[in-house]
Amino acid sequence: MSWQEAVLTLGQIIFIIALLPSVFTKDKPEIWTSILTGTVAYSIALTYTTLHMPLAAISAGLNGVFWTILAIQKHRQGKRPVSAGTLHRVNVSRR
Repeated sequence: MSWQEAVLTLGQIIFIIALLPSVFTKDKPEIWTSILTGTVAYSIALTYTTLHMPLAAISAGLNGVFWTILAIQKHRQGKRPVSAGTLHRVNVSRR
């Protein structure tokens, strides 16, 4: 492994660690942010593969997986039915 691959891999791992709170809490980034960032991460993984940097490619691919998970979670949040308590709070706040 070259030093460049080590730096790129470490950078991707740091990004993955930074995403973990978003994956495990209810707060999610906007769906299009997740979709676009995941797509870019997969593109970077493919690029690293063509440069024969397997660890950097794997870490970038995992980064893409986590962004895809966030997009799916955000999509599922939008499909949840609104509870009566939430409706009451919304109506009260608009008065």
